[in-house]
Amino acid sequence: MANWLEKITERILTVSALISAFITVLIFAFLLIFGLPLLQGGQWFGLLAQPWSPREGLYGIRPMLLGTVYISLLGMAFALPLSFGCSALISVFAPRRFGGFLRNVVQLMTGVPTVVYGFVGIFLLVPMVREIFQGGSGMCVLTASLMLAVLISPTLILFFVDGFDRVPRSYLNAVAALGGNEAQQFIFVILPNAWKSVLSGIVLAFGRAMGDTLIALMIAGNAAQVPGSVLESARTLTAHIALVIAADYDSPEFKSIFACGLTLYLFSTVMVVLIRSIGAIFGRKER
Repeated sequence: MANWLEKITERILTVSALISAFITVLIFAFLLIFGLPLLQGGQWFGLLAQPWSPREGLYGIRPMLLGTVYISLLGMAFALPLSFGCSALISVFAPRRFGGFLRNVVQLMTGVPTVVYGFVGIFLLVPMVREIFQGGSGMCVLTASLMLAVLISPTLILFFVDGFDRVPRSYLNAVAALGGNEAQQFIFVILPNAWKSVLSGIVLAFGRAMGDTLIALMIAGNAAQVPGSVLESARTLTAHIALVIAADYDSPEFKSIFACGLTLYLFSTVMVVLIRSIGAIFGRKER
C-alpha cells in the first residue's frame, strides 16, 4: 500500500513538474514569436536605449527598465534585514509560543491580496513620505520600495525559518555544551547550514519583486522617466504593460509592450541563473 501511494505521488509530482516546464516554455515562445520582428530588425536594442516620449516618436523602455531595477533592488535592500531579524526571532530568540504566533501572522500575510498593500500604501505610506520630506506627491521610488519590501518579506521569512529549523538540533546542543549562547548558535551554526534556503528565498522574492504590478502601478507615480533620486516617480516594466493600451498590432506602443515582456523575462531568468550559479560555486567549495 505504501509503495503504491509513493508511486502515485511520484507520478503526480512528475506530471506537475512537466506541466510547469511546458507552460514556462510556452510563455517564452509566445513572447519570442511576437517579439521576433523586434529582434530581427534590431529594434529591441534601440528600444532598450531610448526614452519614452511618444510626442517625439520615441517609444523606448529604458526608463521602465531602470525603474524596475531601482524599485526591486531597493525593496530587497529593505526586506532582507527585516526578514533576517524576524526569522531569527521566530526560530532562535523568541519563546516557542511567541515564535509560533509570529509564524502564523507571517503565513497570514502571504495570503493578503497585493491590492490591499497598495491601498495601505496610498492612504498611509504616501502621506507619511510626503510629510516627512516636505515635497512631491509622495508617490515615488522610495514609497514603492518600502511597500514592496512589506509584500515580499513574508516569502523571505518563511523560507529563512524553514532553513533555520532544518539545522540538526545536535549541532546547536554541541555549541550550547561548549558555552555558546543563542547569538553564537545563530551566527556560526544556523546561518552556514541554512544558506541554501536563504538563497532560494532571495531568488523567489526578487522574482516576485520584479514581476509585481499593482504596487508600482498604484504608488510609484508611473512617470516614464529615469528617476534622479528615490523621491522621484518612476514606472516599472509591468506597470508599463498594464498602462499602455494599443489596438494597432503594428504600432510602436504595441511593440514596446512585447519589448517589456521579453526584457523582463530574460532579465529575471539571468538573475535567477546567476544567483543559483553563485550558490553552486559555494556548494562545491564546501565539499
